[in-house]
Amino acid sequence: MEAYIISISRQTLYLTLILTAAPVGAALIVGLLISLLQATTQVQEQTLTFVPKLVIVFVLISVLGPWSFYQVVAFMHNLFDSIPLYIK
Repeated sequence: MEAYIISISRQTLYLTLILTAAPVGAALIVGLLISLLQATTQVQEQTLTFVPKLVIVFVLISVLGPWSFYQVVAFMHNLFDSIPLYIK
């Protein structure tokens, strides 16, 4: 039973990593590009970095939303299917 819980925890963390990698990576890249732009133009406005990152993350979540939802539903389906194997 303990190995089962560890396995579920590992799969959950891996799924979370997979689902959040694209928005976090995109926000990182956009933030870096905006920082380079700010450094070259010497414009130090804080909202200039926040708004583009927010827009990119929302766009990516809306585009990847159906795929992410499918991954979560498949994970939960497999989890619920395996419950009878471990209840004794």
